[in-house]
Amino acid sequence: MAGATARLGLGSARRTRFGGFWTLWTATVLSRLGDALRTPALALLAASVSRDPRVVASVVVAGQLPPLLFGLLGGVYADRWDRRRTMAIVDGLRAVLVAGFALLVGTGDVGIVALVCCALLLATLGVVFDAAAFAVLPGIVPADRLAVANGRLQAGTAVAGGFVGAPLAGVLFAVAAALPFAVDAVTFAVAALLALTLRPTPPMGPTPTPTPTPTQISHPLLSAPRPLLSAPRPLLSAPRPLLSAPRPLLSTPRPVGGRGAAWRAAGDGLRWIWRDATMRRITGLTVVTNLATSGLIAIIVLYALEVLAVPAAGYGLFMAAAVFGALVGGLCAGRLATRLGTLPGLRWVLVAETLAVAALAMARHPVPGAIALALFSAGTATWNALWSAYGQRNVPAELLGRVGSAQRTVGLLAAPVGAILAGALGSAAGLPPVLYAATAIFALTTAASWHSLRPTRGTTVEAERSARHDLPDATS
Repeated sequence: MAGATARLGLGSARRTRFGGFWTLWTATVLSRLGDALRTPALALLAASVSRDPRVVASVVVAGQLPPLLFGLLGGVYADRWDRRRTMAIVDGLRAVLVAGFALLVGTGDVGIVALVCCALLLATLGVVFDAAAFAVLPGIVPADRLAVANGRLQAGTAVAGGFVGAPLAGVLFAVAAALPFAVDAVTFAVAALLALTLRPTPPMGPTPTPTPTPTQISHPLLSAPRPLLSAPRPLLSAPRPLLSAPRPLLSTPRPVGGRGAAWRAAGDGLRWIWRDATMRRITGLTVVTNLATSGLIAIIVLYALEVLAVPAAGYGLFMAAAVFGALVGGLCAGRLATRLGTLPGLRWVLVAETLAVAALAMARHPVPGAIALALFSAGTATWNALWSAYGQRNVPAELLGRVGSAQRTVGLLAAPVGAILAGALGSAAGLPPVLYAATAIFALTTAASWHSLRPTRGTTVEAERSARHDLPDATS
C-alpha cells in the first residue's frame, strides 16, 4: 500500500482531492444498476397489467422520450445549480419516487397510467443527473486522466447494466413484483449520499469570451474529453490550438439563470459545438455511426437467431459478449489515448468498428459472431470515453452541462431513424443487407474521419505525455 502511494507520488492533499473519482464512480454505477433493474421490471409489470402491445410499448416510449425532449434543458440546470448537490437531490428524488411506486406495486393497485408516469418522471430526472455527472468530472479528475476516468465509468456501467442489473431484474421480479423497485430505491438512496460526500468544485470565474481551449490531441474525448458529448477525454499540457486561428465560440456567455431563459441558454451548447470545428466533426461522426449502430441493435436478436443460428436459450450468453467487449474497451480507452492521442485514437476506433461490423456481416456461426460483437462493443465504449474526455477538457466549465447535453441529444436523434431504416431494409431485402449497409456507413465514416480528425502540427503524443509528467494518477 505504501509502495503504491510512493509509486504514484500522491500526497495526502492530492489523495483527498482526487480520491473523489471512486465516490463518483460508485454513485454513477449504482444509479445505472438501478436503471437496469427498473427498466425490464417496468416492462414485465406492464405485460402483467395488459397484453395489448400498444400499452406495453407506451411504457417503453415513456422512458425513452425525456432524453430527446428535455436533454438540452438538463444541461442548462446542470450549469445553473451546484452539480454535486444536483446529483444528490436528483437521486434522492428518484429514491423516494421508486420507493413509493414499490409500495403501490406491493398493494397490487397499479395501472398503466402509474407505470407511464413513473417511467417518464424517472427518465426526466435521469437527464439532469447525467448532465451534472458529466460536467462534475473535470473538477474531480485531472485533465490528463479524463480518458481513463471516462473509460472506467463506461466499464462500470456496462457491468452494472449488462452482467448484474438486467439478469437480476427478472429474478427479483419472479420473487415479488415490488422487489426490483425496492432494490432500485436503495441504490438511488446510497448514490445520493455518496454524491453529497464529493468535494464541491470551486466556483469558476466568468469567461468573458469563451474560446475553444487550445487542444492537445492526446486526451480529448475520454482520453480526450467528450461526453457524448462528443466523447470527452482531455489530457493536460501546454495548450495548443487545434484550429489555426481560434475564434470565439460565443461572444458572451448567456446567463443560465433568469425566467424564461432556459431554452435560450440551452442553445449555447449547440452554438458551441457548431462553432468549434473539431467538436462539430466529432459530433457529426457520432450521429452517423449512431445511425448504423441503432439499426444493428434493432435487428440483432433476429440476426442472432436466424442468421447466426444462436439457440434461443443461448441468446443471453451471446449478448454477454457485448457487455464483455464494453468492459474491455472502457478499461483500455485511457491506454489508447496515451499511446496514440485522442483524435488519432478515435480514428483507429472507427477502423476497428468497421472491421467488427464487416466480420459480423460475414459470420454464419455463433462463435465468430459473438467475437465480432464483442469487438464492436469495445469500440463503442472506447469511442464514448474518448469523445467525452475531449469535451470535458476543451469546453469552459460554465458551459460543460449544456455542451455535453447537446452532444448527447443530437447523437440520440439518429437512433429511431436508424432503427426504422433497418427494419424497413430487413423486411424488404433480408437481415444480412442491414449489416452490409452498416459496414458501408462505418467505412465511409472512417474514411471521412481520417481527414476531419487529423492531428494538427504541434499536437503530439509526446507533448501530452510531458503535460502528464507531474500529475497524480487520480483514478488509481
